[in-house]
Amino acid sequence: MINIKSNREIELLKIAGSIVYETHQYLKPFIKEGITTKELDQLAEDFIRSKGAIPSCKGYHGFPATLCTSVNEEVVHGIPGDRKLKNGDIISVDICACYKGYHGDSAWTYAVGEVSKEVSDLLKQTEEALYAGLAMVKPGNRIGDISNAVENVANKYHLGVVRELVGHGVGHNLHEAPDIPNYGKAGTGPLIKEGMVFAVEPMLNLGEADICMLDDGWTIETYDGSPSAHFEHTVVVTKDGYQILTGE
Repeated sequence: MINIKSNREIELLKIAGSIVYETHQYLKPFIKEGITTKELDQLAEDFIRSKGAIPSCKGYHGFPATLCTSVNEEVVHGIPGDRKLKNGDIISVDICACYKGYHGDSAWTYAVGEVSKEVSDLLKQTEEALYAGLAMVKPGNRIGDISNAVENVANKYHLGVVRELVGHGVGHNLHEAPDIPNYGKAGTGPLIKEGMVFAVEPMLNLGEADICMLDDGWTIETYDGSPSAHFEHTVVVTKDGYQILTGE
């Protein structure tokens, strides 16, 4: 069942989303050559807790950290550690924060120093796919309209669409109904209604769509080793469209 959020719940979700957005902005100056992903994780945890929230990911199904930090060919769920970022890397930083029982969720992929043109284009095109999907968020549309819009952008640029991982509802639980794939047929799926809250999150690869999981049981990377980008916002459905809860 897809929950319609009350006004009180939406207000709490807005605060949670704002904390996630502020955490991204706080981290951006630190995302540079030489910093470790573990150092970024500690900075994020301290910041989230300073805002009266808790890191949603830490301990979630046993995940050991505040951030998911996925570098280059890693798609999602990278575990922070001693790896130092280097010039030319890209890093997807997925941040989730819980405020008074309600969650915000947003991922963004950042370039470290100077990256190649094709990698820079991947970031721009994946972000374009996110906003194409969000443009379909309005009462009366269907989830498939979001999925189809994301897929159309990916196909335009010949990017691999990760099919096993999806967007999702957000609320009192970090992951709720509905699932929002990044591929699909327009006009299909659940009806979008005012008061729904969900995360749209394209995960697109510069190469093929196939992925695999590493032995740590969390990190997912592209099977062919190609770079992957991940962009995500949590939004609430309004009477005539949507409002981004995790920044602009």
